[in-house]
Amino acid sequence: MLKYEHDANAASFGLEAVEKLNLNASSVFKTLVVSNELGKLAVAIVPVDTKLSEKKMAKALGVKKVAMAQADAVMASTGYVLGGVSPLGQKKSLPTVLDATAEPQAVIYVSAGKRGLEVELSPKDLVQLTRGKFAGIAI
Repeated sequence: MLKYEHDANAASFGLEAVEKLNLNASSVFKTLVVSNELGKLAVAIVPVDTKLSEKKMAKALGVKKVAMAQADAVMASTGYVLGGVSPLGQKKSLPTVLDATAEPQAVIYVSAGKRGLEVELSPKDLVQLTRGKFAGIAI
């Protein structure tokens, strides 16, 4: 676990972690929750210095469309507050997609479930723990 003092005024929680922990932005990943056209939720994990391609995420999930989920739905489903959503230990197991840029890396960093707390693990372990898959979903 890596811990840092979270600044409530930080513009980007992920980039704050990069700066305060002196990490490479391509190895720090943010956890996003999306909703498909039927209202079903899924988890997208992408590098903090990129954006999620909703089109690519929908394709990876085999659905027509996805959009960012509402904050209250995210908190109810995961048990975490925005900016501290971890792909691990969520209240409900959701389909999970980890951006393909993580696959060749030895380790990546994701939120440990609280703003200011990151966990280091191998991408393969993360995919196994979340029963997820790799796909190119970042832009």
